[in-house]
Amino acid sequence: MRVHMDILLFLSHFIAGAVDSPISLSLAIILGAFILEDPTAVIVGMLAATGTIGVPIALCSLYGGIIIGDIGLYCLGWFASTHPRLKIYGDHEMALPFRTWLESRFVLTIFWARFIPGSRLPTYAASGFFRTPISTFILTVIIATSVWTTFLFYVSYWFGNITSGWLTYERWSIAVIF
Repeated sequence: MRVHMDILLFLSHFIAGAVDSPISLSLAIILGAFILEDPTAVIVGMLAATGTIGVPIALCSLYGGIIIGDIGLYCLGWFASTHPRLKIYGDHEMALPFRTWLESRFVLTIFWARFIPGSRLPTYAASGFFRTPISTFILTVIIATSVWTTFLFYVSYWFGNITSGWLTYERWSIAVIF
């Protein structure tokens, strides 16, 4: 738990420290999304509520970082399937039920993985490993990201707005717990 809090503190300082330049701010948000997507969305939403970050640059950077990261997970699985020792597992009879299940529910599985904690890495990497259509994967990830990240960002933005007058440091603790 302590390490997680240290990472969150690092992320908030890293992003807040880049506010002097729109380019460095955007890059900081994208890198933050690679490290921890949801906490970065919360931090950026809170910073946007204080006017530290503009909403358009915040959302575009969040979307970009998250979508690029998801494509990276897909590519990780795809590259793993090219390794001779791992390649045999893609066509192995034990993997066939999972592969069939994933392919028959591909869009829904990719979409809902965005909302279920801990499911993105295995689902997106398996999608690449089994060589599912990348165009369908990317389109589904874009839609799911736009729904979840927008929701998380605006809840954090709203919370930041309503607490700005009466909570200062405490609101960051509450946001992190959320």
